[in-house]
Amino acid sequence: MKLTLQGIGMIAVAVALLFAPLALTENQYLLRVLTQALCYATAVYGLNIILGYTGQLSLAQAGFFGIGVYTVALLTAEHDWPFWGAFFVGMILTTVVGFIAGLFALRTREAYFAVFTMALGLIIYMVLSRWTSVTGGYDGVRGIKFPENIGPIDFSEPIVFYFLMVLVVAFCVYLTYTLKTSNVGRTLLAIRTSEDLASSIGINVGLNKQLAFTASAGLAGTAGGLFASAQGFIEPEVAHIDLTFELLMFLLVGGMATVMGPLIGTLLVMALFELFQDFQSYRFLFLGPIIIALIIFMPQGLIGKLNELIARRRRRKTTSAPQQSQTTEHTEKESVSSC
Repeated sequence: MKLTLQGIGMIAVAVALLFAPLALTENQYLLRVLTQALCYATAVYGLNIILGYTGQLSLAQAGFFGIGVYTVALLTAEHDWPFWGAFFVGMILTTVVGFIAGLFALRTREAYFAVFTMALGLIIYMVLSRWTSVTGGYDGVRGIKFPENIGPIDFSEPIVFYFLMVLVVAFCVYLTYTLKTSNVGRTLLAIRTSEDLASSIGINVGLNKQLAFTASAGLAGTAGGLFASAQGFIEPEVAHIDLTFELLMFLLVGGMATVMGPLIGTLLVMALFELFQDFQSYRFLFLGPIIIALIIFMPQGLIGKLNELIARRRRRKTTSAPQQSQTTEHTEKESVSSC
């Protein structure tokens, strides 16, 4: 079986993630940051479904993330639920809220959809920050439980929780790859290209957008539930609109509608955040021009640009092959005629 350049790249990223803890055994802080980045990457994969594949700019992703965070936090810390029970409740609750919100949000289009979802995200943030009798407000929630042990697997160990997140992100990669290579993915891309054209050829645009929006919210809630356990303490800022724009930045840098773009973009930008953490208040003065340059010169993102270069190289090979065969045939004819 011949590996493509993309396949080699995916294997290289997988190996790097699997062996990263070996290099970070003496630095638990960086291991925690990497775990946090994988939580964010899971939410970015959700954003990739609704934005990358259907072209709908949803600005409620941090709100759905916050629902997952607070469901796990409140049920485990305040009501003594086991983590796995709270996690599945949070995942289902976020998916249901996403489905209901989609029924109204998807009646709007383009800029109106973005404004509607931004308002939805702000409403969720306001509820989490102001409903102090339930959420604790800005005091936050402490004492969030780790996932219960599965046999000898102890998730309270940072390295074990890290590998749990690696498995979750691997599932997201597989889900995105399956979506991209399936008829469902091609249907969503047709909707992104032109909703009217997609509708004219028999595609149920409303249903497909509804399913994409619901799946996007569900992945955000999944990421939020795991994030709550990884942090141990949370506050309303986990649902702030700023996080939505950070997730959007991760996706734009990595590449929309790509398999590895959400992961690579998240890891790269999070690494830059850590590099400029001593200049926390001014980091966007350094990162802003870099990100703007990427958007201007590589609007398809890093992975999208790489895919474009690979496709261009393949086209050159396919066009040069017939020319070489024609040259060979012409040479053979000349040699026969000379004989």
